Amino acid sequence: MIRPAALAALLSLGAAPVLAQSVTTDEVRTAADGVNADVVAWRRDLHQNPELGLAEVRTAAFVAERLRGFGLEVREGVGRTGVVGILRGTASGPERVVALRADMDALPVLEATGLPFASTATGTYQGATVPVAHACGHDAHVAMLLGAAEVLSGMKDRFSGTIVFLFQPAEEGVPPGEALGGARLMIEAGALEDPKVEAIFGLHVVPGRPGTLFYRPQGFMAASDRVDITLKGRQTHGAWPWRGVDVIAVAGQVISTVNTLTARTVDPTTTPTVFTIATVNAGVRYNIIPDEAVLSGTLRTFDREQRQSLVDRAEAAIGHVAEAYGATAEFSIRENAALVFNNEPLSAWLAPVLEEAAGAGNVNPATPPTTVAEDFSYFQNEVPGVFYHLGGTPDGVDPATAPPNHSPQFDVNEDVLVVGVRAHVLSALRFLETGGT
Repeated sequence: MIRPAALAALLSLGAAPVLAQSVTTDEVRTAADGVNADVVAWRRDLHQNPELGLAEVRTAAFVAERLRGFGLEVREGVGRTGVVGILRGTASGPERVVALRADMDALPVLEATGLPFASTATGTYQGATVPVAHACGHDAHVAMLLGAAEVLSGMKDRFSGTIVFLFQPAEEGVPPGEALGGARLMIEAGALEDPKVEAIFGLHVVPGRPGTLFYRPQGFMAASDRVDITLKGRQTHGAWPWRGVDVIAVAGQVISTVNTLTARTVDPTTTPTVFTIATVNAGVRYNIIPDEAVLSGTLRTFDREQRQSLVDRAEAAIGHVAEAYGATAEFSIRENAALVFNNEPLSAWLAPVLEEAAGAGNVNPATPPTTVAEDFSYFQNEVPGVFYHLGGTPDGVDPATAPPNHSPQFDVNEDVLVVGVRAHVLSALRFLETGGT
């Protein structure tokens, strides 16, 4: 584990890492400022025209058109609707390969921001027509990575090696009826091959002091699992519960059991764990105890062995509760996202690079872990990578009370977009120069 003191020592070296730079910090800042108007305009266009996972047809075409305009080699349909842009430096030097990633999909959310470019789009989700909005900031992610591509394309004679730009579909969990989410689809389609990527970096806008960058080595964002439980009993009149098998009572005991297992068998000081039962569906009438109850929830963990131990205990305990009432229980768990595990040496190397992008005092490379999840984790399972957060709360608003990601009121402070562009550009350039060491 990298100690906070060691990370602080890295940051104390100065605003930029000690290396032979092909492009200076000031040049990157000037270039990022020069494309900022484009980045803001792109973000607003994308925000007004959101699309759900694996339906990002317009978004993908928007991205591909601009990448081609920058002179990049472009591959479309990578992992269904994903786009890959490849930029090859023309300077002499090491031929390293680095990837930068942004996610493109939106959410089935009715936007309530009041923005003049707010979404009024709809899409199809689970067979129903639903409102669609960029309530997680992926519009900003796409715009920032396009801005970085524009900046870097203008510098290709200043660096050697190759930069791969990954515009990923379906980050927001596996879409209904699909087996895999967007990151795994892109990996299966060879997005990290030809050229073979050596390291990958990505960012996410979240509530936080505007323009700050924060992350941690090792486990940063939780592994996310979907849990489904089906309880089967015997239907009876609500006035005669003893003449049936009451799955409503069983469901209550199952929820209590899950909560108690998490609170009483996991040390919260060593590994954060959240096990939530979020839906309970049973019955159609007030005076009939039904024969079936269906529960679903989410499990968030940071330790693989501890996760499996908790899953095993939960399945056994739920079965025992059902058996005690004369009911049966079916338990299933499906991975939505793996643990976002930031490579330790690369995390330490990145700290001064991000400070070069965000400025002194604006980078925290030892932030606490967060129980939200990200399928960027699957890229990290293939190659070393670091995922970090960009604070994007509006000026003058307390990040602790600001609408969070996935809220109908979530919005991104557009003043931070230029910071994200600089962070993308500098992490790519400095990796090509040093190899991340």
